[in-house]
Amino acid sequence: MPLLAPCQDHELADLAALVNSAYRGELAEKGWTSESSLLGGQRTDEASLRADLAAHPGSTLLTLRDAEGDKPHACVWLQPSEGDAWYVGMVTVSPLRQAGGIGRALLEAAEAYARARGGKSMEMTVISVRDTLIAWYERRGYRLTGATEPFPYGDERFGVPQRDDLHFVILEKAL
Repeated sequence: MPLLAPCQDHELADLAALVNSAYRGELAEKGWTSESSLLGGQRTDEASLRADLAAHPGSTLLTLRDAEGDKPHACVWLQPSEGDAWYVGMVTVSPLRQAGGIGRALLEAAEAYARARGGKSMEMTVISVRDTLIAWYERRGYRLTGATEPFPYGDERFGVPQRDDLHFVILEKAL
């Protein structure tokens, strides 16, 4: 039975490797979540994850593994936002295990986690040209708000853009 739990500090390097494998590079091409055509470089690293967790009290990375002692094969970032909203991001499933319902179950677990802590809505940002990913979230009840945010060009912590028309769209879902 899969185990879902908040990450432990000693797992951050493994989680950074997992996230990078799902979004960038050769292994990412085996799944459907690759951003390699849009962004080069890394998606995250251990230091960034540690800093983000420290900078955002109440945030967590939920991890999913097959059994105690196994490395996580999926994770999701959760962060309390304004009022009773929660931000969800970095929804990650190993490319070798995608398309089997794990992402859907992980997203539902993230929503339940936020709901149990008083969350009334979820919000997220997605790169605007990720049409397939946006459609996947819409099938899970998320709706485009019409609001956008600029892409952080020049900040290589988020990768090296391969095009100059990137920005984020904001999606939300009532819980």
